[in-house]
Amino acid sequence: MSATKRVNLRTPEVMEAVQAAVEQHYHSPMVDKLRASGGIARFGDVTVRLAKQFGFCYGVERAIDLAYAARKVFAGRDLYLVGEIIHNPDVNAQLASMGIKTLSGPCKLTEIDNLSPEDVVIVPAFGAEVAVHDRIKARGCQIVDTTCGDVMSVWKRVRQYANDGVTSIIHGKADHEETRATSSRARDSEGAGHFVVVYDLAETDMVCDHIRGKGDRALFLQKFGRACSEGFDPDLHLVKVGVANQTTMLRSETEEVQRRVREAVAARDGSAANFRVFDTICGATQERQDALKELLDRPPDLMLVVGGYNSSNTTHLADMAAQTIPTYFVVNASCLESPVKIRHYDTHRREEVSTANWMPAGPVSLGITAGASCPGNLIEDVLRRFLQLRGIALGETAVS
Repeated sequence: MSATKRVNLRTPEVMEAVQAAVEQHYHSPMVDKLRASGGIARFGDVTVRLAKQFGFCYGVERAIDLAYAARKVFAGRDLYLVGEIIHNPDVNAQLASMGIKTLSGPCKLTEIDNLSPEDVVIVPAFGAEVAVHDRIKARGCQIVDTTCGDVMSVWKRVRQYANDGVTSIIHGKADHEETRATSSRARDSEGAGHFVVVYDLAETDMVCDHIRGKGDRALFLQKFGRACSEGFDPDLHLVKVGVANQTTMLRSETEEVQRRVREAVAARDGSAANFRVFDTICGATQERQDALKELLDRPPDLMLVVGGYNSSNTTHLADMAAQTIPTYFVVNASCLESPVKIRHYDTHRREEVSTANWMPAGPVSLGITAGASCPGNLIEDVLRRFLQLRGIALGETAVS
């Protein structure tokens, strides 16, 4: 099929309308005011402390802007989104209400095969696997690619590894959209190249054991069979290795993965010549982790972390805070059911749970942060709900 015509979605007229709609749906004057005050305010007997960096990052804002622009520019055509635009159910629900349909699940490729050149397909901020992207392109669809630039930087890195005969060890979640997209690019121009995905340090140690020649090949393939490239042989493909990562992983853990792999290569070879590394942690992810670390230097009494339960960067924020203080990872204000009951996500059990008697009595210091895919209006909703449960009217406000 002939190439689709390139369309400029970001004209001044379109973007003016987009910004007005996005602000109406996601903006929070209250959060902006708190941020401008230094992130500290008193409401009655509650002292609120916001992390200095939280909520929507540039890449997420860009993806949402492009989705809204596509809806306006292609008003008379069917719009489809590959999976979720970002990991926030409220944002994805808003796009669905605008008539943007989702291509997802086990029938995704079949659904793509039913598309026509008149259809418009939005690629999310995480990107899409090469096979999915090529399938859409083959249908002749208009593609609106919102892939984050930081993600594409990782793609370039693993492709370079493959071109140089280096196997990519990717620190991430094997079933995460971004990691699947990255893994699909860990091939050279001829289709050769290999990868293995490690989720945590325990899995990293299994790979390192094999690099040192101490691993069990059968156990390795049993463990990583669904998290490595087709035809992966740990006895052959762990000679030259390079570390990359899902951009939203915890930086300290990624750095430890790098250290352990480098050490294993050096122990085997006598030098680290067969090891490569490149810093591919997203800047916004790091800023939010650093801001939370700073907030926790003077720990509040409890922490609310707001965001989608399937958001990797939000999960890491919740895990960081939980090491220090009582922390509740909530998707929106509805989770704060009462002063004696809160629903929240348990990142270890990977399910929503309920906790009783969660709200402290007496004066309380409340910390709040949010993942990069969480809009300001949801943060405001959570804060308003917390204050409502405390019986505090918003008029009782003094900004520190």
